[in-house]
Amino acid sequence: MRHVTLAMVTALAIAPFAAQAQDAAAGGRVFNQCRACHTIDAGGRNGVGPNLHGIVGRAAGSIEGFRYSANMQEWRTGQTWTEENLRRYITNPKDVLPRGSMSYPGLRNEQQLNDLIAYLKTQG
Repeated sequence: MRHVTLAMVTALAIAPFAAQAQDAAAGGRVFNQCRACHTIDAGGRNGVGPNLHGIVGRAAGSIEGFRYSANMQEWRTGQTWTEENLRRYITNPKDVLPRGSMSYPGLRNEQQLNDLIAYLKTQG
């Protein structure tokens, strides 16, 4: 009985961390929601939104030839797309850029958000 109890305590202790694990392959599937406006291939074209290849670690609003909203142009100075900034923006774009042009309402599912960021990190 003692072994069963120890196993259960261990499983319960690590369960919250397992739910937070990042799965880039699953994130690629989540990215399908983004494909209507964004491409992610190296050298890919801009769509309604800018190409997202290499977004993690890139200066915000820095894709040549893409016409960013006035709000993004104001905000981008000194901003980098860190995991933290991406997390805030993808969760609720209007929270970061209230007058921005991205119409996406946001991704609230924590696991999908973790997976999407893992995927973005692999793309560039």
